[in-house]
Amino acid sequence: MAAEVPVVDLRLVGAAPEESARLRAACERLGCVRVTGHGVPLGLLAEMKAAVRALFDLPDDAKRRNADVIPGSGYVAPSAANPLYEAFGLLDAAVPADVDAFCARLDAPPHLRETVKAYAEKMHELIVDVAGKLASSLGLEEHSFRDWPCQFRINRYNYTEDTVGSSGVQTHTDSGFLTVLQEDECVGGLEVLDPATGEFVPVDPVAGSFLINIGDVGTAWSNGRLHNVKHRVRCVAPVPRISIAMFLLAPKDDRVSAPEAFVDAGNPRRYREFNYDDYRRLRLSTGERAGEALARMAA
Repeated sequence: MAAEVPVVDLRLVGAAPEESARLRAACERLGCVRVTGHGVPLGLLAEMKAAVRALFDLPDDAKRRNADVIPGSGYVAPSAANPLYEAFGLLDAAVPADVDAFCARLDAPPHLRETVKAYAEKMHELIVDVAGKLASSLGLEEHSFRDWPCQFRINRYNYTEDTVGSSGVQTHTDSGFLTVLQEDECVGGLEVLDPATGEFVPVDPVAGSFLINIGDVGTAWSNGRLHNVKHRVRCVAPVPRISIAMFLLAPKDDRVSAPEAFVDAGNPRRYREFNYDDYRRLRLSTGERAGEALARMAA
């Protein structure tokens, strides 16, 4: 049975207290929420999916020109751990020059470049808006996330008849604050761990919406109030699956610490301050990508 992921209309969050409460409750309990009323034109979503398919049709040597800026930020080829998965990456999608450089390295044609640039701009506006409204729902007003770095990842799962039932991506949490995900409305497979039951449940895609996932930094920054959702991808159909993710990572100064507003005598600090880049490297070096690394940051 598919998970009952709460749906929130972003146009109402802030104006309607019950909608803000629904956003907060979903991110505290399940760690994910579906948003509508996001302001990203549906035509742009379709154009970006077409652009993504064109990028993945590039030859392997061209794909590898999407080199890492930091470890794990560039092109990811299929591997022994995730043989069905490949991805392009862009750091920092909030910086127009970085988006231009990404397109230039792949020698993208002009129309594709314009699509990627327009999409990155809209997605940055959206992720900053979601983070700000989530902070407000927690009682922290006027907190800006505009200068937080954003990583852009474009994923393809190369499914065939023989891979149905197998893993597309292993169980993990996202390392950053939160993720905005455009799903493949034609192919499901995403599963999230419901903390109430301890079981993975499928999340059915909904065209025209975005899925928001809370990551490790979101849990630490909120002093444990927001839940970093464990999730995975399973092959459910013998056709390629595409998804597009924007990750809001961490403060620009790289220091992750819960604001004083979230810490008091009844809610002591649960996580010590840490450097996000060091934390990301810890996850990569230890392979602890399903929340275990965050436990090491306990105060």
